[in-house]
Amino acid sequence: MATLPITKRGAEALKAELHRLKTIERPAVINAISEARAQGDLSENAEYDAAKDKQAFVEGRIQELEGKLSAAQVIDPAALDAGGRVVFGATVELEDENSGDKVTYQIVGEDEADIKLGRLNINSPIARALISKEEGDVAEFQAPGGLRRYEVVSVNYI
Repeated sequence: MATLPITKRGAEALKAELHRLKTIERPAVINAISEARAQGDLSENAEYDAAKDKQAFVEGRIQELEGKLSAAQVIDPAALDAGGRVVFGATVELEDENSGDKVTYQIVGEDEADIKLGRLNINSPIARALISKEEGDVAEFQAPGGLRRYEVVSVNYI
């Protein structure tokens, strides 16, 4: 499996979710299954079926997280020195050339991306257009509404 870039914050979030699944969710599901078994006939026991479905989901998610963490390349944006260029983990302030609106985004991995929090997926068109740009450069990318142009106002590694 190829390495997956992830920020330090993103890796910590995945580890926390994995810990919660293993220490809280898994024991709760096992308990629910044993309680449902105690009710007798399993062929018509909806609680048992629901608990088994939940167990399958929890175990699948645990495997998924363990796989992602084993393939993760953890990058600490604060430790980067990219000479002012936009790289994975960088926080970039942009100005829309048409409207003059300013926005700030951090370029992160797929699991961390959340546009409402200003976190762009490294594989998104805007992030791909920004990679290797420096302050003053203009990034162009094709958005659903047409061609967009953003000027890079600042690049920070925080």
